[in-house]
Order: sequence, then structure tokens, then C-alpha cells
Amino acid sequence: MSVSALEPQPSPVAGNARPIVQIEGLKMHFPIYAGILRRQVGTIKAVDGVSFEVMRGETLGLVGESGCGKSTIGRALLRLYDPTAGRILIDGEDIVPMRGEQLRQVRPRMQMVFQDPHASLNPRMTVGSIISEPLQVHGALGQQEKNEKVEALLEAVGLNPRFTNRYPHEFSGGQRQRIGIARALALNPEFIVCDEPIAALDVSIQAQVVNLLEELQERLGLSYLFISHDLSMVRHIADRVAVMYLGKMVEMTTRETLYSNPKHPYTKALLSAVPIPNPEIEATREHIVLKGDLPSPANPPAGCNFCTRCPIATDLCHAEEPEWREIEPGHRVACHYPDQEFGRG
Repeated sequence: MSVSALEPQPSPVAGNARPIVQIEGLKMHFPIYAGILRRQVGTIKAVDGVSFEVMRGETLGLVGESGCGKSTIGRALLRLYDPTAGRILIDGEDIVPMRGEQLRQVRPRMQMVFQDPHASLNPRMTVGSIISEPLQVHGALGQQEKNEKVEALLEAVGLNPRFTNRYPHEFSGGQRQRIGIARALALNPEFIVCDEPIAALDVSIQAQVVNLLEELQERLGLSYLFISHDLSMVRHIADRVAVMYLGKMVEMTTRETLYSNPKHPYTKALLSAVPIPNPEIEATREHIVLKGDLPSPANPPAGCNFCTRCPIATDLCHAEEPEWREIEPGHRVACHYPDQEFGRG
């Protein structure tokens, strides 16, 4: 069975504006319990009213510092968490109310590549068993067909098909992540959440995995939500980029616009921390250093979430939450003063 046995999805059409995933007002709140009676004493607002979409065939990069809610969005989107509020539409169908068999029928269309390739693979299962497990749960293939599909998947991700009887500990970190990608592809999904898929890998291996993801996207017509801390890698792989801060979206636009003309103060601070390979330019750049600590998602500030660390915050920012609005075609920002310049260098 050759690589062509993988079922390609329709290739994305240039200028196609159809979203495959739409998130509307998504909230993920986790209760805090304390005391002998385990009473609820507070709520962690991990994701607090987020709205965005992923277009068919595109890669949407999702960036932000640790604890801002990126991975929580990815897990809620795949219904690994039950959202507190909001809607998650896959091709226009809301999957939040779905339960049991109805949800099980939708799951093959959306899969996940996890951050840690060491923890996400069962050490007691062979590679063949790991990759074929989704086929057993969702498919009706015979044993011979499953074996052929597993070999085709291994070949598709650049591994030897004869590795099916080996165990995860026999592979390097990069090879394990390829196995995780093969497992995600087993059910011919349309949409994949990549939850920091290169964060646990050596730098020399990261580019190989990202190039593999791009190659598979082009061949199979996949759509990605690519979650990452690495702004340089996001610039390489993403078509559009969304920036999160403390459970909320603060900016979203095309890759070119975000890196050349960011509007939100937090986005500007993030980009100023990315080093430029030219030492002469790097030596003259102004780096924006944010003051103060990241507020707790259990007790976010009033008004704008970023107001306690923002260099241009005013009384309005401390009193009123900014609207998530479109300031230019395809460019959305949650800021009262998106046109105020500061710290550009």
C-alpha cells in the first residue's frame, strides 16, 4: 500500500473564505475548591470569551505566554474539555451540545498532535498498535487493511514501514513526534490542533517536523491550529496569527501584517523580544520590557486584562474592557488605542 492510499482532502482554493472551524464566545472556567467541605471559593478563567475562525486549508498560529489559555482552547475545540459557554462550529455544525455517539461520529474529522512525544505515546504499545488504535475505535477495516494503512502512514511521515513492531523507547524525540503525527492522520482528518508540537524537540529536529507538517498540509488539504511560543517558527508556518493574553484574544491578522505593523501593545512587546539575525540591526533595536507580573486568571484586572502592564494604559483601560473589533479588513484588535505608536524600533 503506497502513500497514495491516504485519502487526500480537497485542496484549498486560493481566496477561499469558508471557515472549517468557528469559535464564538468560548469560555473555559475551572472552579477552585478549598476547605474540608471542598466548597468553591473562586474560578480560574482560563479562556474568557474568545471568538475566531480557522479557514479551510490554512494554518492559524496561536501565540502568547505560558498560562494564557492557548492549550486550553485547543483541547476545548476538540471537546476534550466541556466548554463553560460559547459555540464551536465545525463546518457550521455546533459540536458543544453533542454527547455520546453523536460526538464520536464527529471526532475523526478533527485530531491533535500533542506537545510531548515522550508522554503522548503509550510505552507498552508497539508503533503499529498506537497508529492503528484510532482505526479500531472508529473504522471497520480488516486486519490486513489496517496493517497496510499503518505502513502507508509511517511512510507518509518519513519512517520505515518495517518499524511497526518497535516500541516508542526505541525512537528519538523527532521520530516519536512523527509517530504522533501518523496517529493523528489515521482517520483522514480535515483539521488538526498542533499543540506546541516542536517545543520538546532539539532545534535541529524542529525544522524537519515543521516541514513535514507543511508537506502533509499541501498533499492532504489539512487545516491547522498551530499553538506555539516560538514566534519565529509561527512566522514561517502560519498564514494568519492570533495573539492571546490572560484568556482573551488581543490581536489577529495575517502573518505579514502582524510582523510588520502590530497594533496591540502586547503584540509589540512580544515581537520586540524576537532576536533579528543581523547583529547591526539587533544592536540598535528597542526592546519593550513589560513591568509587573502576569495577573492571575482567577482574579483578572478590571477593564482591559493588559492594563496593569501596558505602557500606554489610561483610566479608560482600567475601567472598560476593549471591544474585539476589526480596525482594518482582516485585522482585529482588542485595544482602546490601537493607533498609538510607542516602542517601535
